[in-house]
Amino acid sequence: MKQASLAAALAAALALPALPVQAQTASPVLQRLDANNDSAVSRDEILAARAKLFARLDANSDGVVDEHETERLRDAIMDRATAMQARLANQMRRLDTSGDGKVSQDEFRARALFFDLADRDGDGTLSAAEFLAIRSIVFNR
Repeated sequence: MKQASLAAALAAALALPALPVQAQTASPVLQRLDANNDSAVSRDEILAARAKLFARLDANSDGVVDEHETERLRDAIMDRATAMQARLANQMRRLDTSGDGKVSQDEFRARALFFDLADRDGDGTLSAAEFLAIRSIVFNR
């Protein structure tokens, strides 16, 4: 599970430019990168995040990311993908209330499992706290 988070961090770090970026949207990725909490991500913060990521990728701390370390990361990504496929299949079975192997639009609309779980006070709306609580459960954050 930790390796899958590492894969997401790698993808995010490689995708971000090494230039200051305003963190106006309060993106979780930008918040993690914004080490000094000034609502902007500087080149130094990007470089620090990349150095930290490299240290995590370099599992044996020998100063290089070798084929064995890359293979471990690839395996973690595949494990995560397999688990997500299983969850999707389970969700589809739950949505298919008629049991015909298909999910109709009506069946799809009728189920709001995550919403129902998140709306802990039953008021028909999700507060920020409720949304974050279910998000942390679903995404293990």
